[in-house]
Amino acid sequence: MNTVAIIQARMSSTRLPGKVMKKLVDRSVLAHVVNRLQASRTLDAVVVATTDNAVDDVIAAEARRYETGVYRGSEADVLGRYRDAAREFAAEVVVRITSDCPLLDPELVDLMVRKFFSYPVVDYLSNTLERTYPRGLDVEIFTRKALETAFQQAHEPFEREHVTPYIYQHEDVFSLVSQTQDIDHSNCRWTLDTADDWQFMEAVYGHLYRSGQLFTTADVLELLRRRPEIGLLNVEVRQKKLEDGH
Repeated sequence: MNTVAIIQARMSSTRLPGKVMKKLVDRSVLAHVVNRLQASRTLDAVVVATTDNAVDDVIAAEARRYETGVYRGSEADVLGRYRDAAREFAAEVVVRITSDCPLLDPELVDLMVRKFFSYPVVDYLSNTLERTYPRGLDVEIFTRKALETAFQQAHEPFEREHVTPYIYQHEDVFSLVSQTQDIDHSNCRWTLDTADDWQFMEAVYGHLYRSGQLFTTADVLELLRRRPEIGLLNVEVRQKKLEDGH
């Protein structure tokens, strides 16, 4: 089945505007996300889904520079943007990734895609239903059919903006599977949403990044064990709720 990773990206994030195009060592945050995702062995394509606003022309250009597919659609209706991107690129299975996660783990993506296909019936699999992974390693996998159903049935603004709430909040309609790990690292914040998060990312990349190589989740955990002060840089940041908007 055609398995397509769709990365949602835009310039107008509220807490750290333009964050996905900020330069992290030698390239943009978006480029790092794409580069890490392209190391996955289970994906048939990687697509960047941005808005049709002129301000996001730079995102479309950056995506093409790194040889991904590009789809442009509504800023507010991200669910619709995903549905249309999935149709455009003939995705039968969608892997949802956000562009503010430059510590994305391609090995985890592969593990979860393989697990998804191991079930005779499954609509949605993610490591966010019950969090044991660091925030920033989020992976959601769902069928095109589930996406189409959500597109038709979801009406609340937060359901349209955040793509998957309609799916995972309707266990009576969809078959859900949770990906967890034995060690709970859910207290780790590895996503980029604020200036404190940016300090954290710069510190991690400054210690671990080498051009042409991918450092691993184990490398990050070992760094934080040796240098616990890095993990304190964004420890006070609070994640926004679904209803809070962009």
